[in-house]
Amino acid sequence: MTSSFERTGLRSRPVLVTFLLLLGLSLLNYIDRYLLPGTQPLVQSEFHLSDERLGALTTALFVTYMLTAPLTGWLGDRFRRKPLIVAGATLWSLATLFTFTVHDYRSLYIRHALVGVGEATFGIFAPAVLSDFFPARARNRILSFFYLTIPVGAALGYLIGGQLGGRFGWRTPFLVGAIPGLMLALAYALFGVEPQRGATEPTTDTRPLRLQIPALLANPAYMLATLGMAMMVFTLGGISAWMPTFLYRFGGMSVAQAGTVLGAITVVDGLAGTWFGGWLAERWLRTNPRALYLLSAWSVLSTLPLASLVFFGPTSWSLPALLAAEFCLFLNTGPLNAAVCNAVGASVRSSALALNLFLIHMLGDTFSPQIIGAISDHANLRIGLAATLLTLVVSAALLFRGAHYAPPLDTPTVSCRS
Repeated sequence: MTSSFERTGLRSRPVLVTFLLLLGLSLLNYIDRYLLPGTQPLVQSEFHLSDERLGALTTALFVTYMLTAPLTGWLGDRFRRKPLIVAGATLWSLATLFTFTVHDYRSLYIRHALVGVGEATFGIFAPAVLSDFFPARARNRILSFFYLTIPVGAALGYLIGGQLGGRFGWRTPFLVGAIPGLMLALAYALFGVEPQRGATEPTTDTRPLRLQIPALLANPAYMLATLGMAMMVFTLGGISAWMPTFLYRFGGMSVAQAGTVLGAITVVDGLAGTWFGGWLAERWLRTNPRALYLLSAWSVLSTLPLASLVFFGPTSWSLPALLAAEFCLFLNTGPLNAAVCNAVGASVRSSALALNLFLIHMLGDTFSPQIIGAISDHANLRIGLAATLLTLVVSAALLFRGAHYAPPLDTPTVSCRS
């Protein structure tokens, strides 16, 4: 562990402390996001919600997430990121704490919307800060490690939500999730350090920022990777929001069992898939500059038959198929985000991430939980989840097309994760 960290430049104590604090905040970010899916059947029972109204809670989070992203991207390219990260972490933690006191649907909806504001802040600034700490040759390694917090945080969110919610009521997990976030926000304010913007990467575009940002829309390598990611996120967001409920309804599991099983699958697949996808892409890139796009496209396509088996196959096959399907989706965690960021320069980094966040959530998981819920109300949850299969096909087609515009291997990269 020590030698690996030394190769990334973590021998500096201030950098190491900042990295560990960002790692902890990222973990809590995803824990808080997935507490609601882990407790959904309990929330639905108390408030007597239809599936569509239940899905609208996740939509509220991502609407504010994507609407906040352009502003936070603008701020991140002009001001210090440290106070913005502290403000975002504090906001989402307070919103999570507020959930403990909620006793009506409207308040719960507002609470979930506020979580999206805080998450949009952290999701843009944390990778930008890390990219300024580490040179391109080390950035892929350090950020691949950093983004393992996604599956681990999601798994813990399912687990904490299901276990504590099943035993003590659905509000308790939100209290447990909020306090560590406030503590880490304070620690980052005291001990986190701000790197010089673009310190490890030469600026390749000297035009004014106001001219660089519109150029992103005309950049096919960036846009096709972003749109392909958006279609994949539609599927991933819908499945992650509804799978605990699916296992509860069709798998014969309790709320606690569904959260525990899904949490275990997510953490195993997330760790293994993210590591293997990054390892495979790194080696493929040695011979093919299109590898990031191609690996992502094939991982999406390979998910199709497995997801179909989860939704419509025999119950005994649901969990093995889900295990394999999630593994395939996690293969593109590093490569696809690297493809997005490799297409842009350092001077427009935060704005490019903000636009990416806006598009992938507007076209992806902002509305997919609610759309799935609406279809479920009129048919059943199996049919609702089947809508995600269509977006996987579109995602693969966009990524195969994007491979034609992949930048050369010697182009400066900005590896990051939304």
